[in-house]
Amino acid sequence: MRRLGLDRDSLRTVHERLRSAYGAQAWWPADTRFEVMVGAVLTQNTAWRNVERAIGNLRAADRLNPADIVSSSHEQLARWLRPSGYYNVKARRLRAFCEALLAAGGEQALEAMPTAELRRFLLGIHGVGPETADDILLYAYGRPVFVVDAYTRRLFSRLGMTRGDEAYDRLRLGVERELGPNAGVFNELHALIVRHAKEVCAPRPRCAACRLRPMCPAGQTGS
Repeated sequence: MRRLGLDRDSLRTVHERLRSAYGAQAWWPADTRFEVMVGAVLTQNTAWRNVERAIGNLRAADRLNPADIVSSSHEQLARWLRPSGYYNVKARRLRAFCEALLAAGGEQALEAMPTAELRRFLLGIHGVGPETADDILLYAYGRPVFVVDAYTRRLFSRLGMTRGDEAYDRLRLGVERELGPNAGVFNELHALIVRHAKEVCAPRPRCAACRLRPMCPAGQTGS
């Protein structure tokens, strides 16, 4: 496999400069492991504030657990999830996830699975793609898996580390190879990338405010 334009020193520099800019992020924003998993399913194609509203609805209804989600009607579940967008689709996906979780024996049964096995299990659930699976692996179970999302692709492409169209697992494995199996590093780096991409390296970037500008070809040329 041809190496990507990623290297350990550059990735560490990105991490250090973003941490200096924003401080520790302490991700994922949730009270329980199950809430992390629900958030990972619901955050597809929506802003996090909308996910928080949907989770708040489940909590207010005392239904923020897999058994009660499965036993709820589709119509009721969709109403609770309405703030997250695509609520009928997400109701089906969240139900499928909870059914699979219960059938497997619950959270502790997933904890006992080796990382590769757990990733295969998650990817076998309806509506769970690589990014959602890796969110769950990293943030709910502390496994050393790097999450690739649109923010990661945008930042790495602008920095000249990637083209921006690499296959998901190729980019994920490239970062994991360079930084080694360290869940804490992957957690913090991904969280910092998300923060930076929202606040500075947006679709219309604020390059003048960017701590990464000295190492960014796009920022230096204004493109």
